[in-house]
Amino acid sequence: MSEKLKIGISIGDVNGIGLEVIIKTLSDPKILDYCTPIVYGHTKVASFHRKALNLSDFSFNVVAAPDQVNPKRANLINCWEEDVKIELGQSTANGGKYAFLSLEKAVTDLVAGSIDALVTAPINKHNIQSDSFNFAGHTEYLQERAGGQDSLMFLVSDDLKVGVVTGHIPVGEIAQKININGIVSKLKLMNESLKKDFWIRKPKIAVLGLNPHAGDNGLIGSEEQNVITPAINEAQALGILAMGPYAADGFFANGSYLKFDAVLAMYHDQGLIPFKQIAFENGVNFTAGLNIVRTSPDHGTAYDIAGKNKASEISFREALFSAIHIVKHRRESAELQENTLVYAKLSRDRD
Repeated sequence: MSEKLKIGISIGDVNGIGLEVIIKTLSDPKILDYCTPIVYGHTKVASFHRKALNLSDFSFNVVAAPDQVNPKRANLINCWEEDVKIELGQSTANGGKYAFLSLEKAVTDLVAGSIDALVTAPINKHNIQSDSFNFAGHTEYLQERAGGQDSLMFLVSDDLKVGVVTGHIPVGEIAQKININGIVSKLKLMNESLKKDFWIRKPKIAVLGLNPHAGDNGLIGSEEQNVITPAINEAQALGILAMGPYAADGFFANGSYLKFDAVLAMYHDQGLIPFKQIAFENGVNFTAGLNIVRTSPDHGTAYDIAGKNKASEISFREALFSAIHIVKHRRESAELQENTLVYAKLSRDRD
């Protein structure tokens, strides 16, 4: 039996539901059959949340580094020394500070190869901002740390996979950020991820329009004619099975998304609102296009229910299993490709 994957977990905002969904997930001993979890946080913060949940029979195995973990336990690495003031349900400077310290250490180990994948609990994109974190969200930070030229915010579930061309930007800036090269780049990332990470041999990708009714032949905007359709044509010339542009409202309302392997939306809410409605609690946010694997649940800090033992761990658990599956798919794909190259070389040598 191969060694279990080491899955790092950042705790997110200490005042939100991050540690609640983490502890609830890891309280199931069956999780340890599939991976060795390593939480990046602090024992006192974890104990505070554990007591709030009244889970007296759960505890972490504290280690200093990933190479010291116990594969039969849920492990924890202390990322700071000082005590932390926790104010459940509040957006505070502490919430952002310690969310970043957890994330920074976890990503450092991820990039170094000390852990196999990372699952991130929700951050508050406002209070985490600092000289060290000047990014719109996890996706942008991870792209820079991993040295990627581009990445794709990819929301995935069994029935629906949605990526976005533009991510965390103001609505007023969306139209000017939409261009042919950007759309083609996202389509290439999506197509490659569907093949490598999800083992879909010939992905069919639907591309949404930007304007209502996909521009209605230019009556409600020209982006579909001047930008989106040319981008689709360019992607098709590269061998990508991209189709559209489709009007977003009817596309989701009549179930057309079921005919495709994935959907590329033009902006955040156009893709994420229908995704969260359709995927309910089973959705996962995956940062595609990087040489590292990171997933997260598709919800936020949920301050309104923090500390009340009301948060569902389903999306977080799905994110954990998605990370495991994606790492294994990538490794099996790489092994298959290597074997194919070896076989081809042997065939040439025989000839």
